[in-house]
Amino acid sequence: MKRPVIDYTQFRFSRLNEPRFQHMWLLLGWVGYLLLYFITENLIPFDKCHVIHGRLDDLIPFNEFFALFYCFWYLFLVGSLLYFFLYHVPSFKKLQTYIIITQIVAMTAYIVYPSVQNLRPETFPRDNFLTRVMAFIYSFDTPSGVCPSLHVAYSAGIASAWCRYERAPAWWKALSVVLAAVISISTAFVKQHSVVDIFAALPVCLLAEIIVFVKLPRGRTKLQNWLERDPVQ
Repeated sequence: MKRPVIDYTQFRFSRLNEPRFQHMWLLLGWVGYLLLYFITENLIPFDKCHVIHGRLDDLIPFNEFFALFYCFWYLFLVGSLLYFFLYHVPSFKKLQTYIIITQIVAMTAYIVYPSVQNLRPETFPRDNFLTRVMAFIYSFDTPSGVCPSLHVAYSAGIASAWCRYERAPAWWKALSVVLAAVISISTAFVKQHSVVDIFAALPVCLLAEIIVFVKLPRGRTKLQNWLERDPVQ
């Protein structure tokens, strides 16, 4: 196993502002997200939510096979963040910042324009391991707060981070893009999201892409310069 580029055993909260540990402040983004997730999932009644539905939703059948890709998203997310956290801090900062931007936009949308989808099947067409997995997910993940889809936004951010990571082999960059696309599509097949949610995530991704990765005519912003800075060098 490769040795991490930063010795995190030396971390103390008193050292959080040191250049080699500053990127850990970004982890607070998950605290804010979980707080807002609780609010949107539990404190906004369904009757106040706008139903999200598109014509394509009626043409897409429930297919539990896509639960494999839908659930793989969690490993894709955690694994990518952890790898960059250990082995390439600039990529971690970029991906985590991308995620925070999409979280802020999506959570604002969920509060200002509460959304819900009524696409989940009342009964599953088959009884197998994957349908039971989806039943379990349905049991704790309400169908509210869906537009735009963070499943899609995170996936796009992960693929973008890997494609810009110079040390990643070409096959993995290509695979990360394919995985991001299939994961996004899977949200419609397991009836966790409407197709509308998928398309609504695209401008959110574009905004995060511009802020984090796009070099503007006048050069990089202060944020981009900080994201590029490698504390190991």
